[in-house]
Amino acid sequence: MISDQDIIGRVLYEDADHKFIWLGSERKYKKGLVQTMQYLIIDRGRGILLDPGGVHLFSRVVASLSRYISIDNIDYIFFSHQDPDVSSGIALWLGVTKAKVYISKLWTRFIPHFGIVDTNRVIGIEDRGGSLTLPSGTELKFVPSHFMHSPGQFGAWDPRSRILFTGDIGAAVFHESDETVFVDDFEQHIPLIVGFHSRYIANNAVARKWCGMVEKLNPDMIAPQHGAVYRGKTVKQFLDWLSNLRCGTDIVDAIFGS
Repeated sequence: MISDQDIIGRVLYEDADHKFIWLGSERKYKKGLVQTMQYLIIDRGRGILLDPGGVHLFSRVVASLSRYISIDNIDYIFFSHQDPDVSSGIALWLGVTKAKVYISKLWTRFIPHFGIVDTNRVIGIEDRGGSLTLPSGTELKFVPSHFMHSPGQFGAWDPRSRILFTGDIGAAVFHESDETVFVDDFEQHIPLIVGFHSRYIANNAVARKWCGMVEKLNPDMIAPQHGAVYRGKTVKQFLDWLSNLRCGTDIVDAIFGS
């Protein structure tokens, strides 16, 4: 259950130079909308915002991150993919920060439809990924996650905290009464994730390839944009489950009803 304290966020990792922060619950926005989660990395006082969300979330996310860092210190914004719940607030964020935006190169011609006039601060990530050097020297890596919902999608791997931000991968759809910050019982969590992953991931071949890449990273946490954070044994349990899931074109007959 989400506590009142969790509405304002939680630090998932912290050392002298580096923090990885979950920016809290959007409980009051939940009815009728897709629940989303935003994250902030602070490295030597400079900020990287991960999937800050749509227009209706802008004021809440600004308030949440301002508890940890000045908005003037946000240098980068990372969008895992193009969906409006991820990126439709981009014009507002470019208006209040000097940040550069990283997103798949597939979407650099589409996000101006969210109201951007000047795209000079938008950097397209090549299909094979890339990295961003943070002030401490830590390399934030962009992990290819294509067809794991969007045809142009990336995760963000923070090797210092050993947290992998995955965008929609790992997403759960909670009922209002069972929302939690962490996944602690994976078997009980499966009913909350199976519907999304079965429909939105292209097929099992893609899922297995992605899981193999992530297993090599060996993350301590997987932090999705929706649902709850996987930690400890639930990281491996999720990857094992996903690598064996029939999804997308594997179940096309069931989807089409033939």
